[in-house]
Amino acid sequence: MLTYPNIDPVALSLGPLKVHWYGLMYLLAFLCAWGLASYRAKQRDGWTADMVSDLVFYGALGVVLGGRIGYVLFYEFGKFLSDPLWLFQVWTGGMSFHGGFIGVMLAMILWCRKYQKTWFETLDFIAPCVPTGLMFGRIGNFIGGELYGRAVQDPNYPFGMIFPTDPLHLVRHPSQIYQAVCEGLILFLVLWWFSSKPRPRMAISALFLIGYGLARFSMEFFREPDADQGFILFGWMTKGQILTVPMILIGLWMLWYAYKRKIYDWGPLKNR
Repeated sequence: MLTYPNIDPVALSLGPLKVHWYGLMYLLAFLCAWGLASYRAKQRDGWTADMVSDLVFYGALGVVLGGRIGYVLFYEFGKFLSDPLWLFQVWTGGMSFHGGFIGVMLAMILWCRKYQKTWFETLDFIAPCVPTGLMFGRIGNFIGGELYGRAVQDPNYPFGMIFPTDPLHLVRHPSQIYQAVCEGLILFLVLWWFSSKPRPRMAISALFLIGYGLARFSMEFFREPDADQGFILFGWMTKGQILTVPMILIGLWMLWYAYKRKIYDWGPLKNR
């Protein structure tokens, strides 16, 4: 069994100012996305540093606002009704990927109108830069001791740990780390490789939906369902899995449609 590191949720204190690890992970996520997007912009015509900076800024607003609002609506609406100001306490944790995903989609519409780019051209450009942000977010969950895994059934399992935030003090899967690796690192490597060569418009976005959907659906089998949600469908499906299934199906259709249309935004086959 591993020992939980018990990291202080406050990374840095400067008098009354407290910098939480959770917020620091978001900062690292946005900085990493900006760096990766800047690198990608240099490899393609029609992209500038100002466009990338604005793109990351719009995306950050979409992630934070959409992620928090989505978490409230999907998971903790009752708590919000009893304490509306809790909505703004982002540093305490509680963000929804699916809400953040919707928020980013809406933010990209506004950005595309400003720079006269097509929606999927923009999504294909930024999609490979997203998984690293997911990785940092899951690391933040781990440091905060939230969204931990289900109880380990095998007494000899070497990676189980007891989280101090668990009232039952059971040996559990560190599912946040599993998700950081699968939804973050592995998905990033796959998308970065796939997008390194010209692909038809919509294909990269499609692979992101499929890849994230499969990773999240699989990792939910290790993650403890939210106490107020439990298993919602068939006695084993969680809210996260239900919300992820449409992503996989839409992604598969998009991938088929992308290769059927064969519209390329860069490379020797570029067309409009």
